[in-house]
Amino acid sequence: MNNTPQNQTFATRRPLSRRETLHLLAAGTAGIAFGGLVRPLTAPAGAATASADSAAMLDTIAWRLLEQSPSGATGLGVDTGEHAGLRYRLEDRSQAGCNALARTLREDLARIETVDTAAFDHSTRTSFAVVKSAYATALDGFAQPYGDVAVGGWRNTPYVVIQNVGAYLDTPRFLDADHPVHNEQDADAYVARLGQMDEQLDGELGRIRSAADKGLVPPDFLLDRAIAQMTSTIADARNNGGGMVHSLVKRTTDIPGDWEKQASQVVAQEIVPALERQLAELQRQRGLATGDPGMRERPHGAGFYAWALRASTTTHVPAEEIHQLGQDQLAELHGRMDPILKSLGYTQGTVGERMTALGSDKRFMFPEGDPGRKEILAFIQHRIDWIRAQMPRAFRTLVPGNVEVRRLPLAEEPGAPTAYGGAGSKDGKIPGKMWINLRTTDLHRKYDLPTLVHHESIPGHVWQGEYANRLPLIRSILAFNAYSEGWALYGEQLADELGAYDDDPVGRLGYLQSIAFRACRMVVDTGLHSQGWSREQAVRFFMEKNGNKREEVVNEVDRYCSWPGQACGYKMGHNQINRQRERAIAALGSAYDLRDFDQAVVDGGNVPLDVLADNITAYIQSVKA
Repeated sequence: MNNTPQNQTFATRRPLSRRETLHLLAAGTAGIAFGGLVRPLTAPAGAATASADSAAMLDTIAWRLLEQSPSGATGLGVDTGEHAGLRYRLEDRSQAGCNALARTLREDLARIETVDTAAFDHSTRTSFAVVKSAYATALDGFAQPYGDVAVGGWRNTPYVVIQNVGAYLDTPRFLDADHPVHNEQDADAYVARLGQMDEQLDGELGRIRSAADKGLVPPDFLLDRAIAQMTSTIADARNNGGGMVHSLVKRTTDIPGDWEKQASQVVAQEIVPALERQLAELQRQRGLATGDPGMRERPHGAGFYAWALRASTTTHVPAEEIHQLGQDQLAELHGRMDPILKSLGYTQGTVGERMTALGSDKRFMFPEGDPGRKEILAFIQHRIDWIRAQMPRAFRTLVPGNVEVRRLPLAEEPGAPTAYGGAGSKDGKIPGKMWINLRTTDLHRKYDLPTLVHHESIPGHVWQGEYANRLPLIRSILAFNAYSEGWALYGEQLADELGAYDDDPVGRLGYLQSIAFRACRMVVDTGLHSQGWSREQAVRFFMEKNGNKREEVVNEVDRYCSWPGQACGYKMGHNQINRQRERAIAALGSAYDLRDFDQAVVDGGNVPLDVLADNITAYIQSVKA
């Protein structure tokens, strides 16, 4: 953000504020850090120096990527020392920022493709394969005519601002949950970042206008959600700065400074007007919108969906095959659920109808309102404590499983899924998070909440992410949707195998329903985007086939509309992990040990599914050696 008119001379220019000075200092520090303190990218010279040179190259690639993603550096806890300037910066969400990121990827991919990795050890070869795959896929995404591209991540979307995408949601949540405030410098950095949020919002504004000019307008029901949420965000911000100010004030009670005044001025004078500009554009687009939910009905939508599906599954399996696979696996899982339902007295109707009836059983519901929310949070913590104690039975080497359970921000809850989670910083100082949606306690049941905990925290996302944080920096940054979500589903399976539901058949039903839910996702996502399904058709499929609650699945379906392809990665990844486990069991016989297999999967890091197969081949060979 720059409030200084371009035609104002230096002699008459007003003095820079402290925040603006810090902002400029941060930019200068970043330039020094990346211009002079990081080694230039060069190919390793020979076998004798291959290890050191390859490590230096990977490290340089990581820092060049983090220069484009300063919040990522904060989340990993590496914005310190010579890279401390990153803590004062936010991502550039304008088209120019996207172009700069794509340019960095293109340059670094070209360089590493010249490297002969034959002399490297398996772990280093894996790291190079991961970078090549992530960067090549992302560059294919940047070649699309619109949208946001997740570089080594999961949130690819055609819509830059919508009900679950945009700085209006991401930046306040990041500042509150991940930006540390331990001293005056951290507080200064918070205010400096807050002062760049209007630039982010206006950068996004230019991109959504450009996309609309190309004919891309989100579905009307998504716009309705986004407009309501942004209106709520603006109302909160107008209330003395709302949560964006309160988050800083509550953490600076022992840090001298006029933090509330500084932050409130930024929110009132810069952020609120930028939010209003975005809101006006969303309202304008609402007048142009239709109720068509999928990419098939949008310009260049078939091409975007084909890319998004490939990025999300790290396979070339077409939508038609994924659609059928989802139906086949759903039938198999319902075959496992049927006898359990019968044993509980639910004998009439389809599995979906019987699960709907189970969901109406008061015994498995939480109380309404804040008493129920409190009970849910206690329930989650109890499950985390139990599963953490089981981990020595499933892994050779343990990580702490440092996880904090948080309610989703109120402004985000209406458009968010039931929960999500991920690991914290590399040094462990920022804990992993399990974010739980508590807009209504009716979202959750006592038989399905344990599985949700195992997916998001231990041994799911938080647990696996802590192993990734032990790898080289670039490997802690880059992730693949099919592996991430496939592992989290495998984490649900591990909890069952470790005895989570041995005396709880209803809990096992919740687990099987959860896995079946991911099979439904393959059917619904491909139905919406490649087969012309309506939004209501997608909602009814979940409800009728799997017995899911409308309150739960409406948000899910809307999420698939804004993140095409992402929902297919879960079961595709889960299938591959189990396929590799079956291969290891067959190859090793009595030498197979679950702990060694699980360790090989997490130690290999977050990888595309073909690289996962290579890692398990190396594990099998090491046991046989």
